[in-house]
Amino acid sequence: MAETRRRLRSSTVVLGGMGVLAAALSACGSDPDRRCVDRDSYDYINGYKIVADKNCGSSTGKSRKKTGKATNADWYYDADVSGGYADDGTFSRSEAVDRGGFGCSGGSGGG
Repeated sequence: MAETRRRLRSSTVVLGGMGVLAAALSACGSDPDRRCVDRDSYDYINGYKIVADKNCGSSTGKSRKKTGKATNADWYYDADVSGGYADDGTFSRSEAVDRGGFGCSGGSGGG
């Protein structure tokens, strides 16, 4: 009976450890949170005004397109979002990935 309890405890520890490892690795490889913002709309108090995603073009943010309103839109990563504005983020996707989760190191983030 003591062996059964001991086996159960060690398998629980192993499974728990695997879960923590899986969470750490998936946090490293995942894309950072992003918002499409108008670069020309920066407000000192609020940050950048969030605009429709279609204004930012491709998913990598490398090909921006301007709409009829001449919006200088780009992806803004890992920002604090409030009231239609985003602040305290970065326009650099690689920098946002480097800020990533537990166990991430510079340059080894997912892609």
